[in-house]
Amino acid sequence: MFPRPIQTLSPASQRLYKIALPVMLILWLLPLLGVAMTSVRPSSDLASGNYFGIPSRLAFENYLTVFRNTELEKYLLNSFKVTIPTVIGAVALSCLTGFALAIYKFKANLILFFMFVAGNFVPFQILMVPVRDLTVNMGLYNSITGLALFHIAFQTGFCTLFMRNFIKALPFELIEAARVEGVSEWQIFRHVVMPLMRPAIAALSVLIFTFIWNDYFWATVLTTGADTQPITAGLNSLNGQWIAAWHLVSAGSILAALPPVLMFFMMQRHFIAGLTLGAVK
Repeated sequence: MFPRPIQTLSPASQRLYKIALPVMLILWLLPLLGVAMTSVRPSSDLASGNYFGIPSRLAFENYLTVFRNTELEKYLLNSFKVTIPTVIGAVALSCLTGFALAIYKFKANLILFFMFVAGNFVPFQILMVPVRDLTVNMGLYNSITGLALFHIAFQTGFCTLFMRNFIKALPFELIEAARVEGVSEWQIFRHVVMPLMRPAIAALSVLIFTFIWNDYFWATVLTTGADTQPITAGLNSLNGQWIAAWHLVSAGSILAALPPVLMFFMMQRHFIAGLTLGAVK
């Protein structure tokens, strides 16, 4: 059922594995390498049809041009304005809902939990028209607030599933001991449960940050202009009206990919601990 360790395979299979692994890694990274190469390719190479060959020179000034001649800085700022409140809101709400669903036993507990989980199985394309109409009727269409509120509502279901299962695995004796000492429920949540949830909060924050930052579908459905569009939707505007500036689009794509990568490396230790905590008894 589970993959066998490579050390248990025959010597021929191990050699084949060692050959196939770097080949598959290169194939997997090939699109990213192509974008990185195009980002330092001068526009003259693209005009002459040199799309995949060795660049005539390394045009690192493309990264400066994309800031000087486009609104990339505004798009990046919009992405932070949408992503950071979404991460804070979704994680904060899921900590509260996860605590309630994991600790308190009431009749509708399981039904309410299933409602949170069921939202994750609804194809988001089906929600495009009703969500757009809802934001228009509420006056939130083409606004950063509307996009952030939608992401908070949509991501809270997954976050609640994550947090509820994490809190459910904590020793319930800690909460019972605190109740015996007369500690209030809010203090139990704040001083007993929250410190134990830090690895889970870090892991969930990295996941949600990546999901929201890389979102393209809702960024194009709920926003239309440079004042509100995040970087994923704004990259297409880096092309000219008559000329496709793929070197600028590629440079913008590399810059847009940096924040999630940097956040992962900054939170790597907490992220891995949050994902693996409880995996081994």
